[in-house]
Amino acid sequence: MSKYVLVTGGAGYIGSHTVVSLSENGYIPLILDNFENANRSVLNGLHKILGFEPILLEGDVCDNDFLKSIFLSYEIHGVIHFAAYKAVGESVKEPLKYYKNNLLGLINILNNMIEFRIKNLVFSSSCTVYGEPKGIKEMIEETPKNSPNSPYGWTKWMSEQIIEDVIKANPSLNIAVLRYFNPVGAHKSVFIGEFPIGKPNNLMPYITQTAIGKQEKLIVFGNDYPTIDGTCVRDYIHVIDLAEAHVKAISFLESKSGVLEAINIGTGKGLSVLEIINAFTIETGVQINWEFGPKRKGDVTEIFANANKAKTILGWEAKLSINDAINDAWNWEKKLAATK
Repeated sequence: MSKYVLVTGGAGYIGSHTVVSLSENGYIPLILDNFENANRSVLNGLHKILGFEPILLEGDVCDNDFLKSIFLSYEIHGVIHFAAYKAVGESVKEPLKYYKNNLLGLINILNNMIEFRIKNLVFSSSCTVYGEPKGIKEMIEETPKNSPNSPYGWTKWMSEQIIEDVIKANPSLNIAVLRYFNPVGAHKSVFIGEFPIGKPNNLMPYITQTAIGKQEKLIVFGNDYPTIDGTCVRDYIHVIDLAEAHVKAISFLESKSGVLEAINIGTGKGLSVLEIINAFTIETGVQINWEFGPKRKGDVTEIFANANKAKTILGWEAKLSINDAINDAWNWEKKLAATK
């Protein structure tokens, strides 16, 4: 029996790597993407990695008629829902854009899953639901959720509440809410990786673009946070590890009934912005042109995962190091530069 998994945002950074992992584990991914925040060249990259062209369903998850047509056309085994806007700074400037897209997309997915009796959903959430940690830095799933620092964070917070309420009313659903931290790196083949649109919002592509000369200077937002060196601390997880966590989650849900699990996906170690910059220089031998800038609205001071639950119930743990991620991201950036 074919196991079709609908991957919304499947041409995006995390989505495309998850498509690879799904295919390698016997699933048939259905890529749903409108390419607003994805690069079409990822399709060629996936073809090279997989040896075949994955199924593409081009459209918007917020278009319910289009979405329903997919559920009518395929016997869907499960859904992995990535399709959402994710830039913290942009969400502060354009909150309505984020609330409309991120919440409506989820509501459409849930409505169709209920109508077509699809049980298994893996939802792409975020550590941002923990807000600014009060006195603790290592997050466990039972850590109380605080007020997020951005509209983006609120959309994830609200999405989790929607899911919690919906599963109470529809106990046949199985949902894994993966709260992950900061994905970095690229596929080892460097056929797929991160394609930031405009100036990167995430640290690693900002570093690699500065190192290659695409960006003139890296701005480090703030230098007086109460951390090891005054810069923000995050848990950086290799995107391949993150992709594999989603496959483990789908597999976990298959044998369940009426399950809702929130699960942290991270390495369990926090690294500061300056530590990442220094690690990049040591690993690649390339000096970065950077300077301090003002703090950025919406940024949390320090946060990293306790990922014990993922190991216990999913049999998953991060295997790749930050140096692996740096090398893969740098090789990806060099490949992009060489093909232009």
